[in-house]
Amino acid sequence: MTLAMELRDVRVRYGPLEALHGVRLPVPAGALTVLLGRNGSGRTTVLRALAGTVLPAAGSVVLHGRDVSRLHARQRARLGVCFVPDVGAVHGTLTVGENLELAAAGGDFGQALDGFPALRPLLGRTAGTLSGGEQRMLAVSRALLAPAGVVLLDEPAQGMAPAVAARTYRLLRGLDAAVVVAEQRLPQALAQGPGAPVVVHELRRGSLVFSGEPGELTPAGPGPSATHRPP
Repeated sequence: MTLAMELRDVRVRYGPLEALHGVRLPVPAGALTVLLGRNGSGRTTVLRALAGTVLPAAGSVVLHGRDVSRLHARQRARLGVCFVPDVGAVHGTLTVGENLELAAAGGDFGQALDGFPALRPLLGRTAGTLSGGEQRMLAVSRALLAPAGVVLLDEPAQGMAPAVAARTYRLLRGLDAAVVVAEQRLPQALAQGPGAPVVVHELRRGSLVFSGEPGELTPAGPGPSATHRPP
């Protein structure tokens, strides 16, 4: 298995509080990795550690075999890491069209409009006036347009209608990149259907408690049975 990125025994602290406790997380190339967990579990912090918006207190972050632990987000972005956070992912004072132009290499954002046709009549609207679901469509468009090898998204379908959310996950599974999404529960569109293989990790209180395939999760809830905990 070729890895696009990896956390190696990473610890992240916010002041005196440790949010990640020595997490080892592989991000395979050509796959979609899902980080599951309740609020406070550490899933968003894992994304931030991969993106470089927080730096590890211990351990290392590896990108295509290179240690990037001390590189900040802007530097990692230049190396092909695209991060779509759960808030603040669009430029609220710019129009939808201007947001897309900024994200698109060469200014061609037709791929985003093909993926999210609902954005087409909104091109002249200021992004800050959009609904929550419309803003998420615009934010996820960055992942469709960016020339990135690693794409990180925090709850990409939050606020979207179910049909639009399902389309969003299909688009993400079709990207030619290593994709990592953080979710509270595994979306049905990622549990089945065509596209890139899906790998699931669950976090609780800053530690990994499960790594495996979607079919190994218990049907009733977000977490696996005790027999599926990692060694």
